[in-house]
Amino acid sequence: MNTTQRPLEVLVVDDDPFAQDLVRESLGAWGSMTITCADDGVAALRLLRSAKVLPDALVCDIYMPNMDGLEFLEQLARMQFKGAVIIVSGVNIDMLDMARQIASTSGLEVTGAFVKPVAHVQWANALGLNPAG
Repeated sequence: MNTTQRPLEVLVVDDDPFAQDLVRESLGAWGSMTITCADDGVAALRLLRSAKVLPDALVCDIYMPNMDGLEFLEQLARMQFKGAVIIVSGVNIDMLDMARQIASTSGLEVTGAFVKPVAHVQWANALGLNPAG
């Protein structure tokens, strides 16, 4: 996914600090990445609108206060976000499938939809990383 020499930029949108830490730890194992976190969709939109460089990938939880993941994904589609979108949640697979379908239909590039916790190889596949390397 990242064809340049700069670190992969990832935005994690999740209201759970523990979940944010787990994502940071899991993704950090893949090497050079810049990982930024937002507690909900409102904070994430604020970050995206002020960013000099948009993230290469975005990890989004479904259930969050203020603006949930589905509302955030709708806003992301309106912004015509071109990076990879990975949807994560502690909910059942049916909700993840619905969120994936909505996001994909809206023009977002959904590269994964996973029930937490996300396995190491799932991160690799969703981000286009080499799991053998």
